Amino acid sequence: MKKIQLLILNCLIIVLSSCDSFLDIVPDDIATIDNAFTMRAQAEKYLFTCYYYLPAHGLLEANPAIAGGDELYITESFRSAAHVHAWYISHNMQSSARPRCDYWTGADQQNNKSLYQGISDCNIFLDNIQKVPDMTQAEKDRWAAEVRFLKAYYHYWLIRMYGPIPIMDVNIPVNAGEDEVKVFRNTIDECFDYVINTLTEIIDSNHLPDKIMNEAEELGRITQGIAMAIRAEVMVTAASPLFNGNADYKGYTDSRGVEIFNPNKSDQEKKQRWIDAAEACKQAIEFLKAQGHDLYRYTSLEYTISDQTRAKMNIRNIVTEKWNPEIIWANSNSIIGQLQDHAIPRGLEPGKEGNASVGGNLAVPLKIADLFYTKNGVPITEDKTWNYDDRFELRKATADDKYFIKEGYTTASINFDREVRYYASLGFDGAIWFGQGVTDETKPIYVQSKQGQSAANQISNSWNETGIWPKKLVHFKSVVGQTSGFTKITYPFPVMRLGNLYLLYAEALNESGASKADVLTWVDLIRERAGLDGVEESWDAYTNNKKYETVDGRREIIQQERGIELAFEAQRFWDLRRWKLAYQEQNKPITGWNTQYSTNEDYYTEQLIYTQEFRIRNYFWPILDKELYSNKNLVQNYGW
Repeated sequence: MKKIQLLILNCLIIVLSSCDSFLDIVPDDIATIDNAFTMRAQAEKYLFTCYYYLPAHGLLEANPAIAGGDELYITESFRSAAHVHAWYISHNMQSSARPRCDYWTGADQQNNKSLYQGISDCNIFLDNIQKVPDMTQAEKDRWAAEVRFLKAYYHYWLIRMYGPIPIMDVNIPVNAGEDEVKVFRNTIDECFDYVINTLTEIIDSNHLPDKIMNEAEELGRITQGIAMAIRAEVMVTAASPLFNGNADYKGYTDSRGVEIFNPNKSDQEKKQRWIDAAEACKQAIEFLKAQGHDLYRYTSLEYTISDQTRAKMNIRNIVTEKWNPEIIWANSNSIIGQLQDHAIPRGLEPGKEGNASVGGNLAVPLKIADLFYTKNGVPITEDKTWNYDDRFELRKATADDKYFIKEGYTTASINFDREVRYYASLGFDGAIWFGQGVTDETKPIYVQSKQGQSAANQISNSWNETGIWPKKLVHFKSVVGQTSGFTKITYPFPVMRLGNLYLLYAEALNESGASKADVLTWVDLIRERAGLDGVEESWDAYTNNKKYETVDGRREIIQQERGIELAFEAQRFWDLRRWKLAYQEQNKPITGWNTQYSTNEDYYTEQLIYTQEFRIRNYFWPILDKELYSNKNLVQNYGW
C-alpha cells in the first residue's frame, strides 16, 4: 500500500497506512475500508491505528522537547549513534529542505509520523464506526469520542510546532477539484478554537469513561479527565503570548491578504483567553480530584529510610511510579527505557564501568541546576543567606549533608543547601544516589565523576558533557548489572499530571486578574510537597523583595516553579516558546564542569560547552519546501 502525503496531492487518498507497526495492527485480509468496519474486532484494530499516531512522548528521537531545547545536552557523537534529530533543533540547524522532527509530513522518519495522515485515518474511522453491526451504541460512541480526541490532539501538536495550520476536519473527497485540494492555512485563532470546541463537545457528550475500569487492558486510553486536562492545557497555550495577539507577526499574510497569526487584539480580548483557560483548569481539577487524583507522595514502608530520603522519593517517583494517583495521562505506547539508559552515569557504582548497557549521555547544563531554589524556597540569586558569588568554591560535606551528599566528600558550594527537588532530580559529583539495588543508607551509592573515578567520561558513546545527570528519569529500582545488562523498571511517559495542571491554573489565574491569594494557593500546594514554605512566607523571610505582590513578579515565580517541578518532563521546551522567552533563554551559553580533570580545583571550574543560538524564526517549524511547491496557497513560516 502506498504512503500518503496529506494535504497536497495526498488529501485525496483514503487508503490505509503502510507503516510496519500499522501492519502489525491491521491484518492482511482487510483489503478495503468497508471490510475494516464489518466486525467489532476489525474496527477495534482501526481504533488502535488511530492511537498509533500519538507522538512517542518519551523517545529522544521522536519528541523534540526532550533534547531540542536547553534542558538536556547531548554530544554530536551520541546524536549520530542514536539518531536524535532534535539535536539539530537545539543547534539552530533546522531546515525547510528537511525539517527535523517533522510531524506535518513525517518525512524526517525517526519515529516522526505524519499527523495529517493520522488525522485522515481518524476521519475514516469516524465516517465508518456507526456501520459496525456487533457493537452497542454506547461502545460506538465511546470509541468515536476517543478518536475525536486524538484528531483534536494531533491538530494541537501541529499548531504548537507550525503555528497556523490547515484544519482537516473531514477528508477531501476523491473527486475534489484543484481548488479544494490546495488548501490555505487557517488563522491561529481558528486553529485553537477548532481544537477547543472539539474537546468541549467531546466532554459535554459524556461518551468517554470517567476513569479506566479495565486497567489490565485499557490504561492509556482516553478518559473524560484526560480530555478536560488537555483542553485546559490547550487553552492556556492559546492564551500565551506567542499565540495570543502576537504583534511580532503583524503584516504576515497569505496570498488572500489574511493575517494568519491574528496579531490585532485588544487587551480585553487577550485577557478573555486567560479567563476562559482558568475556568477550564478549574473544571478539570475539580473533576479529577473527584475521581481520586492527587499529588503523589511516597508512602511505601518497604524500606527503612530517613525523612530526607522519603522527601526525595516524593519527587523522584512522580514520573517513574507508573499510574500513580498524580498521573492524569501517560502514553502507554511510549515506555521509558532508553531515557533511563542515558540518565544514569556509566560507572555509577565502582566496578561496573565496563557495563556498556548504560550510556549516561544526557547532560544537564549548569544553568538548569541554577534554576532550582535554595533550601529556603527562593532563587539562589535572591536568597540573602546563600552566597551566590561563591557558588563554585569548594566545600566538604558533613554529617548534616549525608542524605544528599556523601559525608566527607568535597564538591562545589552550588550543591549545598538546595531544595529537595535539586537532590531528587539531579545526579552530580558527590551526590547520594538512592536505589539502583542499594537501599542501605549507611552504605550509599554516590556519584564519583572526576577523571580517575568510576563515573568519569572515558568512552565517546558514554559521554556526559556537564557532569550532571537527570536522576529524576531513572526508576530507583532499576539495577545495573556487574558486567552487562540493565534491568529496568519501565514506565509510560507522563503526558499530563496533576502538578502540571495546578501550575497551569495558577498561571491562568494570575494573567486573568485573580487575587494574589487565589494564585499562590496552587503554587504553594506544589511547594508543600517539596518541603517548602509558601511563596509569601519564603520571600518575606529570605529575600529583600516582595515580587509576589505584582502580576509580573508572580508570573516570574510561576515560570520558575514550572521549570523546577516539571524538569526533564518535556515541558520547558514548549513553555519557553509560548512565553516568548526562548529567544532570551536559548541564547545563553551551555556550560558544565570541566569533566576532563581529576582534582577538585580543576574539575570545579565552569566550562563553556556550546554557545547556543536561537533566532526569532525558530519559534515555529519550517514547512517542508516540497509542500509549498505543490500547494502555492500555503505560505512558509517567517524566516524560512
